[in-house]
Amino acid sequence: EDLGRRFAVPARPLPLGEGERDAARSNAGLTRALQLIALGLRNEGVREWNFSLRGMDDRALLAAADRACEREVWDRCINTSDRTRREIDLEQRFPMPFRNDVVAQARELGLDPAYVYGLIRQESRFVMDARSSVCASGLMQIMPATARWTARKIGLPFTPELITDRGTNLKLGTHYLKLVLDDFDGSQAMAAAAYNAGPSRPRRWREGPSLEAAIWAENIPFNETRDYVKKVLSNATFYAALLGAADGTSIKSRLGRPIGPRAGGSSPVDKDLP
Repeated sequence: EDLGRRFAVPARPLPLGEGERDAARSNAGLTRALQLIALGLRNEGVREWNFSLRGMDDRALLAAADRACEREVWDRCINTSDRTRREIDLEQRFPMPFRNDVVAQARELGLDPAYVYGLIRQESRFVMDARSSVCASGLMQIMPATARWTARKIGLPFTPELITDRGTNLKLGTHYLKLVLDDFDGSQAMAAAAYNAGPSRPRRWREGPSLEAAIWAENIPFNETRDYVKKVLSNATFYAALLGAADGTSIKSRLGRPIGPRAGGSSPVDKDLP
């Protein structure tokens, strides 16, 4: 961007031929992987899937990703398409499952749908039963305590088993994201850091000299959170382009103004925010 170059969606590869699709459909390893995932043996299925991709060229990878997309196994769709080097299918790499629901929920709360999609892609790869090592669950990977707190905050009836219900998870996740974004004066970088590491940490990380947002992000002391912030904002930029947004495809505008100590006239910190 500093060189004056504008982001443009690359041209889609030539459509897959029936022969290429048939090769992916008849690949025994991919079939076994999908069957394992369907049986709830996701870890075993992912290992089988990744093993089966060895030696595939870009066209074969696109066909394998297409097969996963057709089955709505979105994490394999994305990760497989991400492996191509010369033939880039951006719509395959950045799919938009549940588009009507995500866009409607985001716009209802005044959120950028591309930002919401960018976060979901990084959090769960659209796997509804995804569960992290710290027990975050569902589409937007919400912690149980955060889900309960947010449900009380917005007056939504909630029981623990609803955390993996798509509609409930999306509603709780987007409401929490909006509260976090508001608490950080609309900074997408700080809000993403807060969503990943909790609000108290980016509050501490912003103390000190005022820094360009990109420099602030590169100085996040947690490797996971630093990588997370960069990927969420990068994802959001691609999604904005695919959604045909008039703005949002500039990473510099998405990063926003410099990050430093909270200004004196800002709204007070929401100390209850988990």
